[in-house]
This record gives sequence, structure tokens and C-alpha cells, in this order.
Amino acid sequence: MTETKARIAILGASGYTGSELVRLLARHPRVEIVALTADRKAGQSMADVFPQFGKLALPKLVTIDEVAWSNVDLAFCALPHGTTQQVIKRVFEAAPHIKMVDLSADFRLRDPGAYEQWYGHAHQALELQQEAVYGLVELYRDDIRKARLIANPGCYTTTAILPVVPLIEAGAIEPEGLVVDAKSGVTGAGRSAKENLLFTEVTDGMHAYGVGHHRHMAELDQEYSKAAGRSIVPSFTPHLIPMSRGIYATIYATTGAGVGAADVHRVLSEFYANEPFVHVLPLGQVPQTRFVKGSNLIVMGVIADRQPGRVILISTTDNLVKGASGQAVQNMNLVLGFPETLGLEQLPLFP
Repeated sequence: MTETKARIAILGASGYTGSELVRLLARHPRVEIVALTADRKAGQSMADVFPQFGKLALPKLVTIDEVAWSNVDLAFCALPHGTTQQVIKRVFEAAPHIKMVDLSADFRLRDPGAYEQWYGHAHQALELQQEAVYGLVELYRDDIRKARLIANPGCYTTTAILPVVPLIEAGAIEPEGLVVDAKSGVTGAGRSAKENLLFTEVTDGMHAYGVGHHRHMAELDQEYSKAAGRSIVPSFTPHLIPMSRGIYATIYATTGAGVGAADVHRVLSEFYANEPFVHVLPLGQVPQTRFVKGSNLIVMGVIADRQPGRVILISTTDNLVKGASGQAVQNMNLVLGFPETLGLEQLPLFP
């Protein structure tokens, strides 16, 4: 007997995260893609925008207003930050039965005041903001299963939160004084044409950006503070590096009283022992971005600092998979009652 497939819509399918969702879902055995939107490219085929999909039987790109919501079970919203609040509000008004996974930042912050502070305007769908569940599966799995609206975390924050939160909760590191030094491939900036993302502007160099005020700081503040039970303000600096995919975070922390690097490693290893997409390397080994490229993995390393009482945590993800679309599919699997790893078993690409 053939299993009924979930009907999936992808809003914003012409961007990198949208195309990555198509790549992952095209071979997912329990879903059918029934709608793809891209307002500026409406009327075109997905293969016109991404030729690699030429062999797939996919629906044509349409505007959001053309989607027949009664025929959709779950939608991924891969639209720019600031645009999804009203879109998701309208979708839920038209079809309350739909489950939604939002890949923008619009519903990630629980505090409306924090959202207004970081994004410069009041939230336009407060009732939905309070309903949204932060979609970091390894920390909020039970809440996600029951959710209608899931706020998919950012790529930097996924990479920086997962190694740190279990350690704060266990008292293995001090939450104060955390320093997160992170690097991203160019796809983390999206697909829109920008002068600073031209090949000649990016290649053969590296630079920091958003120094002292990057919006992802708000997610780190939120999750680190929740773990510590008090307000925590880490230092965070992102950098752009000349590669297409990947996030690489080096995190400097002070250990708790009487705690060494081996204890920190043990806490992480035990916490993630049964997690299919988290790999904690042996103590002292250093992750590389090539360990995760094209996969839904996060790989972590713990290294003892030469300073007593200090430890270095290094973690890496593919920003388009575990940092965005792969994690969104992981959330979808939970919400729809599918095995969590379904459609996400791809091994990393190397070379």
C-alpha cells in the first residue's frame, strides 16, 4: 500500500535556501512538492533558474497569491528577513491547518522588545511570535513536534549555540566572557546581486563585518541567557571568507571551578551521544569545514587552552544544510511525524 505523501510548498524557491530545500526534498520519500514561489521569476520553471533541476518534474514558479493553500500541508518560508511576518499571518488566516517552517529571522526572538531593538521596527504578528518555537532540534525536539510555526535558527547561531548550551547548563563553562569568532562562506549572504559579493571583492581575502552589532547576537543572547538563567551577553564577530559553503566557529570559554578540557569534552560527548547529526571529535582534534560540506552534520572539537581554566570549542556546519534548509527539513520531519533523519542521510562531499 502506497503511503500518502505530505504536500509541500516552498516560498522563495529562487534563493539559495529555496534551491537547497528542493535538492533535499526532491528525493524525500514522504513528500511531494506542490508549489514553488518566486515573485520576480513567476512563470518560469525551476530549471530556468537552477539548471541542475532540469530532470525533475517540478511545479512552475508562481507568486505567493497564486498558491492554493487548501492543497498544502506544510510550507517552508525562505523569504528575506522582515517580509515573512505578514505573509505567514495571511497564510494562517487562509489555511489554519498548515504547518510552517520559517527560515528567516522574523520569529526567532521570543521577546518583542528585543526584536524591535535589533530589527528597527515593531513586530507585525505578535500573536504568532509568541506561538513560534525555536527550531533547534537537539534542544527543543519535544516542543517542535507539537508546533504549528517553527522559527528555523540562523547558520551562525546553530553553529555557536549547540556546542555551548549543554556546557552552560552543566556548569562546565562560565557563561560570562564567551567569545565567538565565526566565519561564513559567501552563500550565507544570500543570492541577490551585491557589489561586495562579486568574485573580485571576495576572493583572496577575508574580512569581518557587522562588528559589534550583528543581528545574530540577539539569538546568542537569548539562548545563552536561557541556559544560564540570567542575562548573558557574549562577544560575537562574523567574517566572510572566500568559499561557497560553510560556517566555522571558534569559541573561547572559561571552565567552571575544578573543570578541565577532558570534563568539557565528556559533557558534550554524553549530551550528544544519541544525536544523529552531531559528531563530537576525540579530545584535541580540530574540525574542518570539509567534514560537513553538503551534509546536515555539525562537527565539534574541544581543545585545552594553554591558559589553565580556559578551553577552546570549535564547531562547523554547512550553512545551507544544517545552518538552514537541512535543519528545516529536520524540523519538518518532526512536525509531520516522519523519522527525523529521513531525506537527510547525505554524507559530506569531499573533495
